[in-house]
Amino acid sequence: MPISVNDAPLLAAQSLGLVRGGRELFHDLSVEVYGGQLWQIEGANGAGKTSLMRILCGLSRYGFEGKVLRPVTPLYLGHQTAVKALLSPRENLQWHVSGAGLYSDDQVDDALARLGLRGYEDVPSHTLSAGQHRRVNLARLFLSDACLWLLDEPFTAIDKQGVDETQSLLASHVDGGGAVVMTSHQALQVSCNVNTLNLVQGVVS
Repeated sequence: MPISVNDAPLLAAQSLGLVRGGRELFHDLSVEVYGGQLWQIEGANGAGKTSLMRILCGLSRYGFEGKVLRPVTPLYLGHQTAVKALLSPRENLQWHVSGAGLYSDDQVDDALARLGLRGYEDVPSHTLSAGQHRRVNLARLFLSDACLWLLDEPFTAIDKQGVDETQSLLASHVDGGGAVVMTSHQALQVSCNVNTLNLVQGVVS
């Protein structure tokens, strides 16, 4: 059932603040993310976008001010693809979802095919290009039933067609009642509304 934007938030950040190396990256940052919303985190290099994403998904539990409420378990895809070079794309996806058997080979292969990787299911991942690594990582979106996606630079290294296909996937997820929080230096061209969260660098006096 689609999630109404009037229901409880899927993610809530309250008065977040982060200092790194004597520099204040952000402070008093609060946001609520509801089903049916897409949020784009913007900011220059070094503004703290990836640090914020790691806080939101729970990978950074200390060293920041404020609180994050996650009533649902998000799917997080980081800036690094987390594709193991010695494993095939199929093995990488099965490993990521806690072992072969949770999803059938057919389900994994279908996810890879939808990202343009039909015929690459069993090749060692070290033979793939950087863009293909990214596509393997994005195939996880088709295997997850998480309603909240946290995506750090999902368009890195993929071509224009891949960007267009990924943006369509994001819009479809949001239109179905899911939510997306993502970082990207690109202006999004999606059919749904885009909420923006700008990070401005500061210096701690």
